[in-house]
Amino acid sequence: MSNNLLKGKKGIIFGALNEQSIAWKVAELCVAEGAQIVLTNAPVAAKIGQTEALSQKLNAPLIYADVTKMEDLENLVNGATEALGGNLDFVLHSVGMSLNIRKKNPYADSNYDYMHQTFDISAMSFHRLMQTLMKKDAMNEWGSIVGLSYIAAQRTFPDYGEMADAKSLLESFARSFGYHYGKKKHVRVNTISQSPTKTTAGSGVGGFDAFYNYADKMSPLGNANAEACAQYCVSMFSDYTRMVTMQNLFHDGGFSFTGISSELMDSFRDPAAE
Repeated sequence: MSNNLLKGKKGIIFGALNEQSIAWKVAELCVAEGAQIVLTNAPVAAKIGQTEALSQKLNAPLIYADVTKMEDLENLVNGATEALGGNLDFVLHSVGMSLNIRKKNPYADSNYDYMHQTFDISAMSFHRLMQTLMKKDAMNEWGSIVGLSYIAAQRTFPDYGEMADAKSLLESFARSFGYHYGKKKHVRVNTISQSPTKTTAGSGVGGFDAFYNYADKMSPLGNANAEACAQYCVSMFSDYTRMVTMQNLFHDGGFSFTGISSELMDSFRDPAAE
């Protein structure tokens, strides 16, 4: 049931690859809550994803853009504001890819050309996007920009590799750029640190099932799914969170502040000692 939380608002959603994507759920919910959106993805998604089907379903324009290219982002922002008939109220940055993980390179033996590309795609694109939006004055007052992160930015998860470093940089950009965008136009910038989620990107991380099951047992509320994350994103795009900015917001069922759960304690008990 819609509450019209985003009635009259306009935004861009990055990264809706298929029905498993968090961005896919966000796009659907934004439209259900009254927003007009433009979808965007990397050009390669035209071959491997179903973004065009979502575009047709939601009657949302689709503009492909390579987030490592300023020209593509400028064309995206120009095209989005033209298609939507005005400036933007919200943007979701759901972009992440690690070449070293794809190539199965151990973290301690990373290829640095690959690492640079990982940072460029997964983190620097966030800064590049906000710089483009600011220079074009494309955001409305009190607009909201959200990037998706993960707790590996704060804690070590060995198989998450260089994506942990990329997420740390992403969160830093939210704080640093969030200050400047807030001062300039009251635009708020935040990251959401989501539970492990069964998406195409997430499942590509080695040992993902172990990540997922461990977090689910640790979290008093269990793992937050993609639909719940979409609801949180919509709340961050709405006027109810106008004074929230420069934050990394944990949306993980309580995982981030749980030392150990009773279920995990039980798994370590020595029956002979009882």
